[in-house]
Amino acid sequence: MITALVLLAVQGALGAFDTLYYHEWRARLAGGVPGTAPELVLHGARDLVYAVLFASLPFVRWEGLAAWALAALLLAEIAITLRDFIVEDEVRRPLGGVYPGERAMHAVMGIVYGAALAHLLPEFRRWSLAPTGFSRWDAPLALRVLLPLMAAGVLLSGLRDLGAVYGPRWLRFPWGRA
Repeated sequence: MITALVLLAVQGALGAFDTLYYHEWRARLAGGVPGTAPELVLHGARDLVYAVLFASLPFVRWEGLAAWALAALLLAEIAITLRDFIVEDEVRRPLGGVYPGERAMHAVMGIVYGAALAHLLPEFRRWSLAPTGFSRWDAPLALRVLLPLMAAGVLLSGLRDLGAVYGPRWLRFPWGRA
């Protein structure tokens, strides 16, 4: 389980770089660029999934039917990401396309996510056989500090992306005009 959490922390760090550098700085997706709403909605939804994963996995085991709910979240992340691969090509075409470094980053993130799932699978099997509920466990302190911080960051990022689509114009800061 610890290896899965470390890999999720690596995923979080890569995702933070991808978001800040490529989405915010280079493409300025949340700045009200015409046509980017479909990509932002996918990013917002995926960010909410990661917020739940980062906030819960260092502290609780998802057991019984809860394990299947966790599996649904993990599969939802995959489905959202696959859809995002298609949508971002369409959305970014007027912006000159997806940046080559960003495409490589997405490939690396897919590999890391797959590795994390491979390490989480044996835990999922054990958890799914237990009575339904959540039981406490404590990951190492560094992960209990780092992953909740990442949960807060990815939650804010997701809310920002969703807000840039559905909310007031000031959520497009610093790129949009109020």
